[in-house]
Amino acid sequence: MKINSCETHINRALDEFVAKEETFPNMEPVTEEEKLSTTCDYCELLAVYLVTNT
Repeated sequence: MKINSCETHINRALDEFVAKEETFPNMEPVTEEEKLSTTCDYCELLAVYLVTNT
């Protein structure tokens, strides 16, 4: 599971990940190259974090 999140929605992304996966996620910053084209999964702002289990 991967969730792209902006600063505003990071708590929601973390809560959703834990609820679905029942484990703690890794929270990584989005790379500079990906920042230009990656939007938040909850709104249209640019993603700052990638919440994932990989």
